[in-house]
This record gives sequence, structure tokens and C-alpha cells, in this order.
Amino acid sequence: MSRTGLRGRRSAAGRARRRSIGVAVLLALSVATAVNPPLASAVPPPPPNPSDADIAGAQARVGDGIARVSDLIDRVAAANQQLAALDAAVAVKREDVNKALVDLQNARSAADAAAAAVTLAQRALQDAGQVITDAQRKFDSAAVTDYIRGTGAAGASSLLDADGPQDVLDRAQLLRLLSAKQNAVLDGLQRARTEQANRDSAARASKLEADRASAAADAKKAEAEQAIAAAVAAQQDQSARKAAVEANRDAAAAELESARAGAAGLEGQRDAYTRWDAQRQAEEAAAAEAARQAEQAAAAAAARVAADQAAADRAAAAAAAAPDHTDLVGATRPEAGTSSGSGTSTSGGSGTSGGSGTSGGSGTSGSGTSSGGTTTPSKPSVGKPAVTGSAAIELVIDRGMSVLGTPYSWGGGNENGPTKGIRDGGVADSYGDYNKVGFDCSGLMMYAFGGLGISLPHYTGYQYTAGKQVPSSQMKRGDMLFWGPGASQHVALYLGDGTMLEAPQSGDVVKVSPVRWSGMTPYAVRMVE
Repeated sequence: MSRTGLRGRRSAAGRARRRSIGVAVLLALSVATAVNPPLASAVPPPPPNPSDADIAGAQARVGDGIARVSDLIDRVAAANQQLAALDAAVAVKREDVNKALVDLQNARSAADAAAAAVTLAQRALQDAGQVITDAQRKFDSAAVTDYIRGTGAAGASSLLDADGPQDVLDRAQLLRLLSAKQNAVLDGLQRARTEQANRDSAARASKLEADRASAAADAKKAEAEQAIAAAVAAQQDQSARKAAVEANRDAAAAELESARAGAAGLEGQRDAYTRWDAQRQAEEAAAAEAARQAEQAAAAAAARVAADQAAADRAAAAAAAAPDHTDLVGATRPEAGTSSGSGTSTSGGSGTSGGSGTSGGSGTSGSGTSSGGTTTPSKPSVGKPAVTGSAAIELVIDRGMSVLGTPYSWGGGNENGPTKGIRDGGVADSYGDYNKVGFDCSGLMMYAFGGLGISLPHYTGYQYTAGKQVPSSQMKRGDMLFWGPGASQHVALYLGDGTMLEAPQSGDVVKVSPVRWSGMTPYAVRMVE
């Protein structure tokens, strides 16, 4: 390299060191905004705070309205009693309907039984008629036989023509048998006729019973219909009366509630305001103390960073050795008069963050090239720290804390300090990040570790593989924490005690936040042991 180029490089490094020191001192003045949003913002808007005169007047009105409140209570009780009585009356009507319906069903059952009895009587009449027909037929047959064989009057004269006593006896026996048979036929006919008359009488009685049951059923049906109509009318009347009583009850309850609210409302407002004011004062005091401590810590860190010339030199050397991540055309690095951290950029980077705090840019730190352009190793070489141990960890944290309050700027920041952001064509542009001097999340890590001579890639995914990965459950002060698939979303510096330093997103500033466990990668990255 020519002497002119070497002098330009040294001159640029010197200016970068001076700018880094100046920025660190100036940023220490704005650390009051570097913690999370002031705790006082968590306090809700103040409730009304009535004056003493308002409270005294309300108490006087309550005293005057005691009798009115008592009357309202009585009205509510009376309304409830009236509603209970109406409900009982409706219940009786409903049971009357049930009784009428049951009686109707009983009458219908009786009518059905009577109809069945009529049917049986008719069948009995038919059976009796058939018996009479059979008996008549038998009688006619016997008469014909008598006539033909002469078992009647002709039979008596035949005794005179008998050949002897035995013949007379035989003929007499025959006559007795014929007479008995004839009498049996006549008796059967008589019984059939009597049974027919009895069954006919039973049929008529059943018919009369059926008629009476039918009439009773009709009467019960009419009674049920009247009971239902009466119940419907009573229900409608009851509903109207109940609605009126309920309206009166609700009005009375509203008046009573208004009276009670007037009695205690202003006192409650005063109590609520007193509690709110105590909360506000406590949170404002806590916020002020947190801001004071953060300011002291940041000022002390900035002072230590400004006094550590060796760290500034190492950061400047690391920045000078690394290519500008916004250089998309592979141009040579600027010589005298410019700095690697100037922040001048093209209209975009090769990575995007979508406003989530993930750094854009190519993130390369190696020197290998190919026909397609610069290549990126899977585990970039970041160099061996110039300082190790607890001193190195505190140096990293000092440098990070020294820039509390610096605006978030997507694509901004390098080993020397904050730089102008770059365009992302989206969220970051809407916040004007391309025109702000600041840090994004990975740019903040570059600055924090730059004092050790470590040059990290300007991309969270590559920073995730830049050091030793340890389980996130074993994180220690000074470790880098990551979020998103493959650490593609965000990175922060762990401070211990559940807190971390981060550049969160567009519109925000570098600040200390509680550790967010949701979405964290399974490993933290330890750059210094």
C-alpha cells in the first residue's frame, strides 16, 4: 500500500476515534430516555378529584334523602309481594286447565267404553237371532216328522191297532220320546227368545250409557275450553300487571341506587384519586430513581469508554479491516477524508428486518470471493479478543451502555459507533431510519465488541455462529441473546439479573429491557470467557 493510502487510513482511523469519544460523551447526556418507557406511563389517567365543598354538599343531600330512600325500599318490597301474588294466581289457573283436561280425557274414555258396549250388544243380538233361527228350524223339522210318522193324534189311534200288549207298550214309549223331544225343541226356542230380549235390553241400556257419556264428554270439553280461555285471559292480564309492577320496581331500584351512589360516590372518587396519586408518586419515584441510576451507569460507562484509548484503537482497526456491509458493488474502501463508519449507504441492503430489529446487510467478514460476488462463511472469523476475562466482559458492557438513548436506525452502527441507517423499502423507511444516525440490534453488538478488536458481521444470523454457543438457560453477563428461527430476528446483550441491552426497533432507542423469553433461540453466544 502507498504511503498516501496508509496516511489516509490512519487519518480516517484517528477521526473515527475522536468521533467515537465525542459521541460517547454526548450520548451520556441523553441516558434518561434509555431505560424502558417511564414507569409513570403505566399509571392510568387520573380519576375525578372532587373538592371538599362538593363532598360536604353531597353528604348534606344524602341526609335530606334518607326518608326518600326508605320509601323506595318499601316500594320495591311491595312490588315484589305483588309479583308473588300474581304468580300464585296464574299457577292456580294453570292447574284448573290441567284438571279440565284430565276430566275431558276421563269422559272420552267413558264414551269409548260405552261405544264398545254397544258394539258387543249388537253382536249379542246377532247371535240371539241366529239361535232363534236354529230353534225354529228344529221345531219345523219335528212338526214335519210328526205329521209324516203319525206321532201326533194319529199316534194315539195307532194304539188301538196294536197287535198285543207288547206292541202297545212299544208304541207308547215311542210316543213319550217324541213328545219329550218336541217339548225340548219348544223350550230351546223359548229360552232363545228370552235371551234375545235380555240382550236387546242390555244393548239399549248400553246405548243410553254411551249417549250420556258422549254428552258428558262434550260438557267436559266445553268446560276445558272455557278454563283454557279464562287462563289465557288471566295470563294476559297478569302479564300486563306484572310489567307495570316491574317497571315501578325498576324505577324504585334505580332511584334507590342513585340515592346510594350520591351518598358514597364522591367519597369513592376521592379515595380512588388518593390511591391513584399514591401509585403515580411511587412509580414516578421509581422511574426517577431508575433513570438516575441508568444515567449514572451510562455516564460512568461513557467516561470509561472515552478514557480507554486502546479499546478505541482496536475498534477503529476492526472497522478499518472489515468491508462496509452496505457496499453492494464491491467498490474499494474510502481513503482519506472518510470513515468506515460514516453511514453513507445505498438505497438498500441485501437483508431485511421488517422493523423487528433484525439487521440487514450482507454481513460478510471474510475475504473470499467467487464469480457470483462476495461469499459468506457459515461461521465467520471474528479474530481473537485482545482482552479476555471479566475485564473484557465489562469493557463490552461499558461500550454498550455508553450509547444508551441512541436512536434506532436500521442498518446503522459499526465498531466505531452509530452511523446512518439504510433504506429497507418498508417499515424502517416509514420511520426515516435511512436519515438517522444510530444503531440497529446487530450494529449495537458490533460496537460493543469492537473495543476488544472483534469485528462481528452486521447480521444476527451470522453473529449467532460467531462465538461459543451455550444453552440459553446458562447465559452469563456479556453473552449475546438471540430470537427467531436461526437467530434471524433480533440480538441483545445480556447484563445479568434478567435484564439486557438492546436496540429494539424503528422508532425506539438503545435501552435496557427485561429479558424476553418468548421466541428466544435455544443457545446464547459467548464471545469472551
